[in-house]
This record gives sequence, C-alpha cells and structure tokens, in this order.
Amino acid sequence: MKKITILCGVILLTLWSACSDSFLDVKPKAALSATTLQNTKGVNSLLVAAYSMLDGWATAEGAYRSYQVGADNWVYGSVASDDAYKGTIAGDQPPISLIEQANIASDNIYFRGKWRGMYDGIARCNDALQLLAKVTDISDAERAQIVAEARFLRGHFHFELKKMYNMVPYIDEVTYDPNNLESTKVPNTADIWPKIEADLQAAYGVLPTKQASPGRASKWAAAATLAKAYLFQEKWGDAKTLLEEIVASNQFALMDKYHDNFRQVTNNNKESIFEVQYSVNDGAPGGENGNIGSTLNYPYGGGGVTTCCGFFQPSQNLVNAFKTDANGLPLLDTFNDADVTSDQGIEATAPFTPYTGTVDPRLDWTVGRRGIPYLDWGVHPGKTYVRDQAYGGPYSPKKHVMYRSDVGSATFAGNPRLNANNYRMIRYSHVILWLAEIAVKQGDLETARGYVNQIRARAAHPDGFVKNADGTPAANYLIGEYTTTWTDAALALKAVQFEQRLEFAMEGHRRFDLVRWKIAAETLNAYYLVEGTKRSYLKNVQFVPSKHEYFPIPIQEILNTQIGGQPTLTQNQGY
Repeated sequence: MKKITILCGVILLTLWSACSDSFLDVKPKAALSATTLQNTKGVNSLLVAAYSMLDGWATAEGAYRSYQVGADNWVYGSVASDDAYKGTIAGDQPPISLIEQANIASDNIYFRGKWRGMYDGIARCNDALQLLAKVTDISDAERAQIVAEARFLRGHFHFELKKMYNMVPYIDEVTYDPNNLESTKVPNTADIWPKIEADLQAAYGVLPTKQASPGRASKWAAAATLAKAYLFQEKWGDAKTLLEEIVASNQFALMDKYHDNFRQVTNNNKESIFEVQYSVNDGAPGGENGNIGSTLNYPYGGGGVTTCCGFFQPSQNLVNAFKTDANGLPLLDTFNDADVTSDQGIEATAPFTPYTGTVDPRLDWTVGRRGIPYLDWGVHPGKTYVRDQAYGGPYSPKKHVMYRSDVGSATFAGNPRLNANNYRMIRYSHVILWLAEIAVKQGDLETARGYVNQIRARAAHPDGFVKNADGTPAANYLIGEYTTTWTDAALALKAVQFEQRLEFAMEGHRRFDLVRWKIAAETLNAYYLVEGTKRSYLKNVQFVPSKHEYFPIPIQEILNTQIGGQPTLTQNQGY
C-alpha cells in the first residue's frame, strides 16, 4: 500500500469544533469537509492517514521531526543502547547526545516528539472509527476490515508509547470527543496492557491471512504484534500459541540471503510479516513518503553516497559482538575484551588492513567499515565517510542505505537519502528467535537450540556473504551452529539474547529488549565503562536502575493536561 499524504485528523477536529458565527462559515479551499469524507472512500483515506504515521511524518511537520517519531526507533532503541553512537559531530542534534549519555530529562524535545507523533497516529485511528460509524455506503465485511486495521494500528501506537514511557493514557474513539478539547486529558494511573491486547486481539480475529495491498496489516501481523506484547509481559504460553500459528501457516520463511531483508528490490518478501512502506516519485511533495525517518543516517560525504549527515554510527562494542571463535560461535562473555581493529586515527590515505580474525558475516551487512565493500558503492574508504572520527568512531550504518543501482526510480530526485527501501518492523526471524526465547523460559533447551541454529544456518550460507570485486569473501567469515547439547538454562538464554542482538542490530530494538530481559542496567553500565575510554562523552555515564528503564513523560504534555490547575498526568519514577 503506497502511503499518501492527506489532510485528516487535525482538519476534522477543526471542522467539527468550528465556531458558529456566520461570517466565519467559509468553506476552506484546501480542506476536506466531514460531509465529503463521510463515505467509503473518505473513511479509507483516513485509515491510510493512520498508516502514514508509522514513519512519523505529519502534515503539521513543525510539531515534531520524522526522525523523532519513525517506526525504526533508531534514537531510542539503538543510540540509547550499546548498538550505536549518535555519531556525526558533538554540536549537531544535541538532544540526541543527551539521550545517548543517559542525561535524560523530561524537557528533551525528542521525547515530546515521539509522544505527540504516537498520539497523532492514535487520533487518526479514532477519527477513522468515528467517521466509519456515520458511513452508510459500505458492506459489513469492509466495515469490519476497517475497524480491525484501525484497531491494529491503535494497538501498535499505544504499544510504542507503553515501551517508551510505561504509564501512559489509553485513548479510544469513545474517550475522544472532537467537540471537547479536554476529553483526552485522561490520567495515566492504569496499566494499558489489557487494552493494547484487546485492540490486537480484535484485529487478529478479523484480518485476512494475506492482504491484497502490501503494507496493510494481516492476521499474522496482528498475531506477531500481540505475541510481542505478551513477551513484554512474560506471558510465555500465550505468545507461543500465536507464534506457532504463524509458523504453521507456512506463509513465511527465512530469505536465503540475510541482506535481502534490507534491500528496496526485495521489499515485502517472504520473510516480512509487517513492514512500513516507503515510496518516492509518487507526487508527494519533498519526497516525504520515502524513508524520511532515517534522513540523517548516511555516510558524511565522499563516494557519491550522500553529503549528509553522518548520524547513527555503529559502536565499537557492537562490532566486537560479531567476532567468532574457532567453531564460528559468538564469544558470549569475552567478545569485548579486545577490539576488532579499525582505521581509527589512521589517515584516509594511509595503508590499512582490515581485521583478519573470524567474524559473523552479518557484521558487514550491518556496519560499514574500511576496506569492505559498502553495498555497490565501492569499498568503504573509512575516514572520508565519517564526519568526525574522533567523536563518532570509524564506522557507518548500512541496513537502511540504498544501493547505487537504486538511485533513480527508487530514490527521490535530488536527495537519494529519501528512497523506497522499506523498514521491516517484524520479520519471520523475529518469530523464530522469540520461540527460542520462550523455549528456554519453559525449560525446552534443545528446541531453543534448534531455533537459533535456523537463524545461524541462514547467515552461514556463502552466497549471502559480502564479496570483493573478484567474488571472494570480503573478510574472514566464519559462523557455525551450536552442535553441543544445551543443558545450562542461563547459558542458553544468554545465547538466544545474543543471537537477537546480532540478527537485529541497528534496527531500533536493542534497548527495549534489554529492559524487558531485565538486564539493561548491568549491560549498559558495562558498556559505558569500556566505551567511555574510547568516546570521552560516555565517561562516567550511568544507567540508573528503577529510573532509566523508561523515558520521562514530556513535561510539556503534563502541563497541557491541567484541569482546574491540576495536571492529570503523573511523571514516571525518578524524574
């Protein structure tokens, strides 16, 4: 489903609460009236508008920036974890630097941007549902489908808020009254997991197993999202039932090549369960339907890739995690004892030999490093792709970057950073590794080992390695399966969690996983201790338990909820 730009929730709110003075009753020239939208086509347009908020781009863009809101959560899930640095230079986007350094405050504009973007998406879902109740030219089947898709999206947006801020208000179409601006000033004292589950369960029960339009939520997208919600609550049995249904559907499979999950030409492939659709050259102004949430996250100049902006650089800790032992297995406890060598501090014109130790081949589909081909742009030159190596390190992000061969029809004219490479929010590999996690929790260690080995076997296929121009592997790739019986539950869980990091690195999941695994404090404080010797701005940084598991509710939003001088929102613990 190609995302389109329309005027929706804010317009409807304005129309439905308009003043009655006759001299103000002038029909807007560039807005859609509620009456105009009150039909099947109109309500579907509002539904598409709700989908469009998955990438965080709104018509009233000044309220927040797309990179504060987008589904890939690169700031909150990756930069705020041990996967990535903010990158670029110290003075660019300092609010991200504060988040990276665990200097987390309720007035940070990024937290308000995410909050507003998610509630904007929720409002669009509720607009669609409220309008649907007035539409008469629609079949019962299509009505049920629209309700299911709107509830799926509403569940997703509330889920995003829940994992970011924990205690947040739940707003549905009954709560929201467009004629009462205080209707959404709802306390955040109740846990909203049951209501998120209800939305996703309703979607799961109605949506088809396959949609005609790519990008629309299916039964399996709802099942996977609901299973993920169960995982966050440690409802292992409930999650397992749904995940096994997805497997039994035989509708999904791992792609033969790992990197086909990150290419525009393989969008909506057999591994994709739900992905955010991006498009370009579709008539939208400024290419805003492209993957604009990642618009900052490209190598800084050189090689023809881009000239901006150098953000989102992989951490040394992440690169080290891809080292393997003589059997091709990860170094679960010792991976960070020594660094994969890089060209840090070496002049761009000086000779450099890439690291010769064995590494997991997924490294070079995740990280751009000197001496290794950077997609089809040529060999990554190292320092000339990095804006300030002393600050952000020597590495470049890779998964969201377009190929040189994509420049043109798959990129926006004049700015190839805006392109049609979708974000795969949930893949079949998620399902496999979530099942592995559940199997460990339920004491079935050998089943967990089998699931992990499925993922590792795919990564080990030589056809999927990064290759030099002569067809030889670009590095010393060695990855093996776990061949020894798993008998230690703690070690098995560590292996499963480590595999999730390797498989989904730089995809915005890491911090949220660490929090739900209850290992965020120990993992991130160990990271800061070592990384602070490499990046001075991380020296003495601390993750504070019972505080930093969640971000603060934006202070402006607390102030905005005042009724009779008293706010209805309560701040999170520690802020």
